[in-house]
Amino acid sequence: MKNRKLGPFQVSEIGLGCMNLSHAYGAPVSFEQAERVLLTAFDQGVTFFDTAALYGFGTNETLVGQVLKKHRQKFTLASKCGMTGVDVKGDGKLVRVIDGRPETIRSTCEAALKRLQTDVIDLYYLHRWDKKVPIEDSVGALSDLVRQGKIQTIGLSEVSAATLRKAHAVHPITAVQTEYSLWTRNPEIAVLKACQELGTTFVAFSPVARGFLCGELNLQAFDAKDIRKSMPRFESENYVANLKLLAPFEQLAKEAGCSPAQLALAWLLHKDSNIIPIPGTTSVEHLMDDLASVNVKLSPELIQQLDQLVNEKTVVGNRYNDLANSEVDTEFF
Repeated sequence: MKNRKLGPFQVSEIGLGCMNLSHAYGAPVSFEQAERVLLTAFDQGVTFFDTAALYGFGTNETLVGQVLKKHRQKFTLASKCGMTGVDVKGDGKLVRVIDGRPETIRSTCEAALKRLQTDVIDLYYLHRWDKKVPIEDSVGALSDLVRQGKIQTIGLSEVSAATLRKAHAVHPITAVQTEYSLWTRNPEIAVLKACQELGTTFVAFSPVARGFLCGELNLQAFDAKDIRKSMPRFESENYVANLKLLAPFEQLAKEAGCSPAQLALAWLLHKDSNIIPIPGTTSVEHLMDDLASVNVKLSPELIQQLDQLVNEKTVVGNRYNDLANSEVDTEFF
């Protein structure tokens, strides 16, 4: 596993998104299964682990802290604030809330440090820009945490190039994390260029298109709480249309001598050394498959074929529904 630059850190060129172990794609896996995935990733040379206060409403941070605490000095730890679970009605049921107020950022960080069993978080993202709060105020609160030694660097998630530049004027932004894959090209509009200009690393989440680029999915088998059920691209009619891309994509993977997931990740790795993909999985088998993508070499001709096959014009449906789109700040086609 080679390294890539992430601000002051050198991290593995593929990181691990830990969300899937506790959140978003159905019931969380057992502690034993999650532990196997995390420790296998570490043993295979992954040195960049990504979690958030939102994931399982804190349970994912607790998991990562418990499993990896003995290795804490050997990896770069990223987490996120600004989107958490709040007991709005006082009935014990947590509701997802976007809150970028300085006092909330401070309290979320304190709780995260305890759950992660660490004295400092290496990279702390604002998970979503709370549009009721000036980005300068939220980043100002994060910069206070840097000065206090509770976090080392600052990141932003799902922001536009304009918002990145405003934030960077307050404090250097080490990383921007946004969905990026063959079928989600929004970062190519402006954010990738802004990151290059500012020296900000781009962290790509959902790099295998939420499982679409791994092979045909059984939509009927999705858990009731699977977030893909609310995403337009996975609505039955749109999904059927998108499936037409899968067979030729799988054929290109055969030509490259790799799995479909490896092809999707290799495409990102070939794009720019400033990009770090963070695929997530609950399966050790899938994890090993993902990590082997670092050995896949793609010719310029094959990259061109991929770009022509799967892109913003050939994929049917928006990546988010209207509510989720209103909550992000990223540019869209």
